[in-house]
Amino acid sequence: MIVTTAGKYDAPLVEKAKKIANELSSPFISRKNQSLVSLQKNYEDHVLMVGKEKLTLHPLGNQDPLFFHPNSSMFRVKRLLRGEDDRFVLAASLKKGKSVLDCTLGLASDAIVASLAVGKEGKVVGIEANLAIGYIVKAGLETWESGSKEMDAAMRRITVVSMDHLQLLKELDKNSYDVVYFDPMFEETIASPGMAGLKTMAVYTPLSSEVIEEAKRVAKERVVLKDHYKSKRFEQFGFTQIKRLSAKFHYGTIELT
Repeated sequence: MIVTTAGKYDAPLVEKAKKIANELSSPFISRKNQSLVSLQKNYEDHVLMVGKEKLTLHPLGNQDPLFFHPNSSMFRVKRLLRGEDDRFVLAASLKKGKSVLDCTLGLASDAIVASLAVGKEGKVVGIEANLAIGYIVKAGLETWESGSKEMDAAMRRITVVSMDHLQLLKELDKNSYDVVYFDPMFEETIASPGMAGLKTMAVYTPLSSEVIEEAKRVAKERVVLKDHYKSKRFEQFGFTQIKRLSAKFHYGTIELT
């Protein structure tokens, strides 16, 4: 992946882009009025474009960019603040002070909801295997202004780790988190803001018996899976499927206490 800037030459923006390129161990390429398509073709690589307000990832061979946006978490947070229920929060039995390890962070919609639910007394860590996606999401969580102080605080509390979730699970001690969560299918549709390029760049690590066993070791209370309602993984890995009429996605839990 190469790193460049948006628009015409801007010295502060160039310095910002060079700093990001250094952090990602990626080459910085001066824009010089080149189009993003030209940069992709010339360097045969993905392009991370650094703008004044946000970062945008342009996958090679895909016209759909990837950028951070809270997506569905915005209206889910509003519902929680009104005292309404959230299916994920109920399935994971999230309360103030709980700790959550989100093994499939994506654009962090569920992690934001979890962070609000567990509060400042709790802890939410999200794992994203793709370094570029992880960087964009981390930066977005640190800077996005939602208009809700509660939601902004929840986003700022999330810790993003860029590595394979199985590797991290193996490194963690037993009972390190109250809840370990997997969402191997993306919650948002391809039309959601910022999501269009995600399927091109995402690292698809399949769930396996080894992953689930490590999750059960790390989780103190439960392992939670979100998947298509027809998915065989609920039964395959021993999850109790929480069925909902007319719902496209179901949650499943493995209770450990």
